[in-house]
Amino acid sequence: MRHQGRITTWKDDKGFGFITPNGGGEPVFLHISSFSGRSRRPEGNELVTYERVTDDKGRTQARKVAYVGERVEGAPGRSVLPLLFAAAFLLFIGAAVFYGRLPVAILGLYGAASVAAFIAYWADKSAAKRNQWRTQESTLHLFALLGGWPGALAAQRVFRHKTSKSSFQAVYWITVVLNCAALGWLLSPYGAQTLEAVRGAI
Repeated sequence: MRHQGRITTWKDDKGFGFITPNGGGEPVFLHISSFSGRSRRPEGNELVTYERVTDDKGRTQARKVAYVGERVEGAPGRSVLPLLFAAAFLLFIGAAVFYGRLPVAILGLYGAASVAAFIAYWADKSAAKRNQWRTQESTLHLFALLGGWPGALAAQRVFRHKTSKSSFQAVYWITVVLNCAALGWLLSPYGAQTLEAVRGAI
């Protein structure tokens, strides 16, 4: 599990310092060798993500440390397949609307929710950089569940945000599956009957 914090103490001549976790808690020891990449040495006050481990003496240390926005070595590659899947999903909805299988409101819902999700991710990433109040993960998942998962996926890739936290990604992809299941139901005979009934009532 990855955590996020700020390097609040750094002694460059000795190559170590301490990370203060976001949300408070005991400082975590950081050694220069713990960085997953050596693109630049820390100077202090940088926002980083890290894994937390305990050494043989019971001391908490950081490992696989990366600056926020940088890819962690050993992490899964940034495949374009998820983005292609999201684009194909939206194109499919557009085609279904064009051929009268789905109401235009469904396409509008996905579009509006995706824009809202993208903005929410951008705001959360900006807040993380400034160490300000963050958007709750449950709120980000709610946007995805309400149809904004394509926009959320785009924001994850564009801002490199929430991609390394496995627990977040697991819940996120559950919202995607639920969306696909709901769309499948709407396109089924039972869903079509329900849509016709709603149209008739309107």
